[in-house]
Amino acid sequence: MNVKPSDRASIRRTNLALVLRLLRDGGPRSRAKIADETGLPRPTITSLVAELIELGLIREGDSERDGSVGRPGLPVELDGTTVYGLGIEINVDYLAAVILDLRGSVTFERRIALDVRAAGVRLVLDQTAQLIREAAESVRERGHLVGAVLAAPGNVDTATGVVGYAPNIGWTRVRAIDELRHRLGPQAPALLLENDAKLGALAEYLVAAASDIHDLIYVTGETGVGGGIIIGGQLHRGAGGFAGEIGHMPLSPGGLPCACGRRGCWETMVGLGALLSLAADPEDPVHDPSLDVESRLVDLRRRADAGDPRTVSALARIADDLALGVALLADVLNPRAVVLGGWFAAFADHLLTPVREGVARRVMAPDAGGCEVLPSTLGFTAPARGGACLALDAVYRDPGDLR
Repeated sequence: MNVKPSDRASIRRTNLALVLRLLRDGGPRSRAKIADETGLPRPTITSLVAELIELGLIREGDSERDGSVGRPGLPVELDGTTVYGLGIEINVDYLAAVILDLRGSVTFERRIALDVRAAGVRLVLDQTAQLIREAAESVRERGHLVGAVLAAPGNVDTATGVVGYAPNIGWTRVRAIDELRHRLGPQAPALLLENDAKLGALAEYLVAAASDIHDLIYVTGETGVGGGIIIGGQLHRGAGGFAGEIGHMPLSPGGLPCACGRRGCWETMVGLGALLSLAADPEDPVHDPSLDVESRLVDLRRRADAGDPRTVSALARIADDLALGVALLADVLNPRAVVLGGWFAAFADHLLTPVREGVARRVMAPDAGGCEVLPSTLGFTAPARGGACLALDAVYRDPGDLR
């Protein structure tokens, strides 16, 4: 049977992606080992590796011996130091951007304090577009920006690029991606939209997978509380794409009003707003959204570390409420880990022990069903990092597009 040239080209692109993903997931290996693991002929692997090196996606590493007699093998490994993905986050009180290269190294990072609800949609999108320009310019002469992914809170439509409902920032049916493309003009990178918590989960999974954790729930610790769910190494979106709205679980019926219009949602109990309200008076500078969120948290950390009774009491109350929600998630989904992000990670040494103890008491399964409660190592950067990773996924799906 004759194979059409177009079919041969498609097969080759598929095999290029296969080799590149193998090196991403499994680390450096020799051409011979790649051939054994993929089942492809060694001459084919030699040709594929040569093309990926030419594209700047992989490089030859130091020689290594596998214990056999003969010349040592020359492994190949990810390179991609001239290939970049951009993640941008719009949150309640800041805009953030992160650029990663294919090896996961940060080449650009910036966060801007901004009261997003008060600023209004137009100004926020203006500043977001400017942040994208600044980030793109930082790598323009060094390589290729393959795309950008916008992380936004609330319900988002990834197909249309519309933020459907994000109560904490006051957005309803905002055509975020179209608006950004209009502002950026012909120089706009390929743009996608995704929920912030889902992107945070992707970023956290890349860290957790190294510890053989493939089922986890990422809990954002922002003004809003969202969840990203990884099951079997894959992001779980749910039937309609809305899985993870854990912040609106009604865990305190008749409790405090929530931005969504209901009362007693979990985020009113454990979100950043709850911490600030419990720990400080309204006129305290830690409430000022024009100040960087991490600088405000540093101030609160000093108080907690000094044993300030009000701050310590606030953290104890939130730890108990946090354990309540985490235990429910552990009972329903039985993850291998629940990763606490945002402000939870910043106060991990104050929160982790009581949260773990509270989860252990509440979860029905013995030993909390094998679920660990872990602090994020990425903090507030997780959603933007996840966006950059998702942008780079286009390269792993089809490296040939870089030609």
